[in-house]
Amino acid sequence: MLKTHSLDAVIIGAGVVGAACAYYAAHAGLHVAVVDRGSVAGGTTGAGEGNLLVSDKEAGPELDLALLSAGLWRELAAALPASVEYEAKGGLVVAPDESALKALRTFAEGQRAAGVDAVELAADDLPGLEPHLAPGLAGGFLYPQDAQVQPAQAAARLLAASGARTYPGEEVTAVLRDTSGAVRGVRTDRRELCAPAVVNAAGTWGGHIASLAGTALPVLPRRGFVLVTEPLPRVVRHKVYAADYIADVASGSAALQSSAVVEGTPSGPVLIGATRERVGFDRTLSVEALRRLAAQAAALFPVLAEVRVLRTYHGFRPYLPDHLPAIGPDPRVPGLLHACGHEGAGIGLAPATGALIAAALAGARPPLSPAPFRPDRFADAR
Repeated sequence: MLKTHSLDAVIIGAGVVGAACAYYAAHAGLHVAVVDRGSVAGGTTGAGEGNLLVSDKEAGPELDLALLSAGLWRELAAALPASVEYEAKGGLVVAPDESALKALRTFAEGQRAAGVDAVELAADDLPGLEPHLAPGLAGGFLYPQDAQVQPAQAAARLLAASGARTYPGEEVTAVLRDTSGAVRGVRTDRRELCAPAVVNAAGTWGGHIASLAGTALPVLPRRGFVLVTEPLPRVVRHKVYAADYIADVASGSAALQSSAVVEGTPSGPVLIGATRERVGFDRTLSVEALRRLAAQAAALFPVLAEVRVLRTYHGFRPYLPDHLPAIGPDPRVPGLLHACGHEGAGIGLAPATGALIAAALAGARPPLSPAPFRPDRFADAR
């Protein structure tokens, strides 16, 4: 079996989070390798819409991470040598009635205190921003900091720019440890990669990788569907969703939840997400989930009622019980770091996650406190 030395870290996972970890580690002067059982962006990243959102996050650690990432994504969009289709389109959250608008107003007040730009809109303001929105809405909030990237391209560009050695199509079968229990690399079905640090950026398989290292992380898959329409003129200008989406994101329910997020794309098709349900890794097509999405999208934008849906796709978000990712060193296993559990926000939070991981690997000062994302916070994970 081949053995590769002279690495500072091995990153497990070639999605956008793993790619961001590799990119920022390289910028810190570290030599890393990235290994993935599939292809680059072949898991959750490739099934995402590319959301870079601050609008759906309440004041707290995740919002702080999102704001840091928002600035880093702007820098990356300018720095990467090829396009990641970064689009600063802004988000529009709409309220169907005065009660929902009042709740959004309270939510936005907390966000503003954390540094979010949230602009309240009256009902009469909405048609000027989105001419095809349904009439009768009570108002909403505009979030100029919300943006979009093409997620698979973003992962590929970050990984290429990192210069990391990349090993797609190789499953990690063991996390290697020395006699003291400290990490010393990984074994795949083809080779051993030796390094004093291993980063678990395996997304929905993060719990499995943790177990290979002799510890536990309660990552579970949460399935979601997306509809893709035929190409259209730009009938949806922003990322638009109703207020109930915020509650769905924060919910821990295992049952099917659906709240439409509607957005146009530069190439023409409209993307319609998002559903959430915990059904393990069941890839069965859910007609009920698709029906709900289509109906909710048409309720927001009646013009979509007669539009053809060309395809649908789905993936699995890496869910942790408190809705915060696990980021940083695991004190239970020296040399093991985690960068997973971002659920549906991994694309948006990837740069900040990568910056935190790079700081931990290099022994540098982190850009924000990693304490809320401590991997060992789940005392009963086993």
